[in-house]
Amino acid sequence: MIHIVTIQFTKAGKMYDFNAGTLELAAGDHVIVETERGVGVGQVMKPPVEKDDAGTGSLTLVKRKATPEDMATITRIAQKEQEAYRFCVDRIIERAMPMKLVRVEYQFDSSKAVFFFTADGRVDFRDLVKDLAHSFHTRIEMRQIGVRDEAKMTGGIAICGRELCCSSFLRDFQPVSVKMAKEQNLALNPNKISGQCGRLLCCLDYEYETYCCLRKNFPKSGKRVRTVNAVGVVDKVNILTGNITLKLDDNKIIVIKRDEILGDGAPLTASEAVAAQSPQQAPPRVRERRPEQRRKQEKTSLESYNNQAENTAKTMSAKAAPAPSAPREQTAAAIPALPETGKENQQRKKHRSRKHGHRKPSDSTAPAPSSGA
Repeated sequence: MIHIVTIQFTKAGKMYDFNAGTLELAAGDHVIVETERGVGVGQVMKPPVEKDDAGTGSLTLVKRKATPEDMATITRIAQKEQEAYRFCVDRIIERAMPMKLVRVEYQFDSSKAVFFFTADGRVDFRDLVKDLAHSFHTRIEMRQIGVRDEAKMTGGIAICGRELCCSSFLRDFQPVSVKMAKEQNLALNPNKISGQCGRLLCCLDYEYETYCCLRKNFPKSGKRVRTVNAVGVVDKVNILTGNITLKLDDNKIIVIKRDEILGDGAPLTASEAVAAQSPQQAPPRVRERRPEQRRKQEKTSLESYNNQAENTAKTMSAKAAPAPSAPREQTAAAIPALPETGKENQQRKKHRSRKHGHRKPSDSTAPAPSSGA
């Protein structure tokens, strides 16, 4: 069995477990412990508790309780931190470096100084570290932090009028999303739901689970419900007061309680649906014929039109067509031959062979045209 004591090193910071050994410690005592960063001074948050060795693992042993000399050393270290802060800020301004110094922390034995800063991107601070090491003759560590950690170290007053949660009691940052604000019916105004760090308020996470549990007992917005006297659609829901705003079919707005809902509303009839429509919306046009009848009628009309057009085309072609010619032999026999010269006969045959832009195919067996009568 060992004695486990819980210690914190900064206000509202993370708590760590240490082996108290045989020391008698109480809540609020300051102790000297060895950490990964070096020797530090912590404050006891919970008195020692006995636990099994198997479940605790290897814990660091507390060196001793802080003495008055140790507390005086802490005061001197705080003054050195302020001097280092002012010196570093001056060097940052001289070099025009894109960074903001937040805080300086010295180890209890002054073996190392940690400079916390914020920046939009990567910063080349090698020359700055050389200046700091030459001035303070100790190990220098530059650590970049986020805006939420900056607000935790700096502190301040929130929009609610109280001290910031992160700098007073909130030890770990929880992820916060806009969904939490929507679930609590908050105005999605960045100025109202953001803290001093520019991120969403940490307090949005405090009541999120409660709102989710209470909302299960209320109908969702847009659902149709029925009461004793009316039937309407849920417009708004106030979880804290238990009021539900209904929009009736005649566009009237009423407020009811959760207990007044009897169940889901019945579907609208055809007449109710037409009456519930807004005046700006025209009622849908009713089709007089069914689609099958209409398509059949269109098909019949199209067939009659095609038949009429075909008859008209036949009539016109019959009128425009020339009279049927007699056979070639009979025509030649009826018409007496006229005396033609050989040159005119040759030009007429040449003209016939070039009709419609085609040339008369050559025939090697055909006899040559006569040159005279």
